[in-house]
Amino acid sequence: MTRALNRLSAAKVRQAPAGKFADGGGLWLHKRSDGGAQWFLRVTVHGRRREMGLGSAQEVSLKEARADAEKWRGMARRGVDPIKERQRQARVAARNMHLLRDIATDAFEARKAELKGDGKAGRWFSPLELHVLPKLGGVPVSQIDQVDIRDTLKPIWHTKADTARKALNRLGICLKHAAALGLDVDLQAMEKAKALLGRSRHTAQNIPAMDWRAVPDFYASLEDPTITHLALRLLILTGLRSAPIRFLREDQIDGNVLTVPAELMKGRLGAVSDFRVPLSGEALRVIGLALPHAREGFLFPSARKGVISDATMSRLMERRGLTERPHGFRSSLRTWLAEDTDAAHEVAETMLGHVVGGSVERAYRRTDYLEQRRVLLERWAIHVNGANGKTVRLANDL
Repeated sequence: MTRALNRLSAAKVRQAPAGKFADGGGLWLHKRSDGGAQWFLRVTVHGRRREMGLGSAQEVSLKEARADAEKWRGMARRGVDPIKERQRQARVAARNMHLLRDIATDAFEARKAELKGDGKAGRWFSPLELHVLPKLGGVPVSQIDQVDIRDTLKPIWHTKADTARKALNRLGICLKHAAALGLDVDLQAMEKAKALLGRSRHTAQNIPAMDWRAVPDFYASLEDPTITHLALRLLILTGLRSAPIRFLREDQIDGNVLTVPAELMKGRLGAVSDFRVPLSGEALRVIGLALPHAREGFLFPSARKGVISDATMSRLMERRGLTERPHGFRSSLRTWLAEDTDAAHEVAETMLGHVVGGSVERAYRRTDYLEQRRVLLERWAIHVNGANGKTVRLANDL
């Protein structure tokens, strides 16, 4: 039986003249007169003879041809047409050849509407672009496993923990997107990769914040009516992040209320369309000083084009030798609310633009506590604008 199946030898394959030569079991070598040679297999399935090519003899060795022949003969014995099965497998392989780079781009495009400014700042995509795609961008998503992910993120897992976490999160979104497209991906690869990477040794550092008792002295030092000084003053008075202040437009102010578009409010998109901020008397005074600087509708334009950068206010504090940063004034305000007022938790969190409670709770609680916040921000303004930096204490009136 062995001789019947293995009639050819490697030497015979190389030296055989033009013609067809049987190796046994339906495996044939076809040598052409031009020197080329192909393997092909003849099998019978459901009473029909089928003939399928197994590749060039220059690329497929005799040993490999015999292994392939045995695999396809086995399928024929089980009543499966080997040619149709190979075509099916090719279709599956082609479907799963989508590269991660293409899937990531498609996933980003699908989510742009959910991102601040349609993701134009690049913060959603940059962790992928910088730390994942250079290594895995050219790999089909169906072939990405936990070891690939571990090896990709290991260099930054402990040194850039927050970036690594974002990259892992974005990669997980890409794999879910691929699965939604019908691709064969391992959705458990992310959790398995986290197990392989282990707990990060990096300790998260909070943004340095100024003690609320020290804020009046700093506020008093912002005495020049320059764009940077005025922007910092308004940031302190409102408790807003940098972006809503930097991109503030005249048409967002209606009387003593500032309305911030949802795309400028981190974490609020999908919860509410806009965020209303009650303006204290001091905030209105600062806005009045800023209006002469306005250009193209923006109250805080840069010297050249657009608005002041995200770093402009931070650089001012750095030049003064301060470790605190502008974003930390949100913490100053929140701590003041906790220690020097009896503001309810929901009101205090709303002061910072945080979404409070679950979706069901928010559906029934249809208020943004505007008037309660107005009283508190007026008191905060009196505090930060206190004479000589001294705290002005008022009786709780809420």
